[in-house]
Amino acid sequence: MMYAYITAGTYDFLKAMKEKNPQEKIAMMENEDGALLLHESNGETIFKEPREYEILDSAGTIGETGFVVMNNIPVTDEGRPIFEYRFKDRSKQVENQPGFLAIRVLRPLSSNTYIVITVWETETAFTQWKNSTSFKGAHNNQQEATVVEPQPKIFASTSYTKKYTLSE
Repeated sequence: MMYAYITAGTYDFLKAMKEKNPQEKIAMMENEDGALLLHESNGETIFKEPREYEILDSAGTIGETGFVVMNNIPVTDEGRPIFEYRFKDRSKQVENQPGFLAIRVLRPLSSNTYIVITVWETETAFTQWKNSTSFKGAHNNQQEATVVEPQPKIFASTSYTKKYTLSE
């Protein structure tokens, strides 16, 4: 089982933490609000108080450079199985998009907010995918399920997106 751990802090502090642990799979990201580290591990983390996730789906490698989009999706307890099924059943078209580098679907271990991380060579590559028919098709399929009986409420609140740049 693979896990992802996220911690936030000042750029200098996080950079030092990453440099002290070169054997670990750690990606550093920053935006106008600050910096964060993403640690992927099949065991414990080096972080003191991280947000903890199980990696449900993964493709590609998160490297030292790229444009990162983190879609934070609050999901109700009763909506979790449906949400996870949709991701396990996804068409995987994003992996074939120009400029795509990686995807991670993270199940929260102590909150209700899943995170879908996509990594792109550039922000332009992400924007082109977002405007593509492939994107619209992948996101419309989720809402076109035939309703035979009342479905549980899946989303706890509105999702939100954070964008970062990977830095070495």
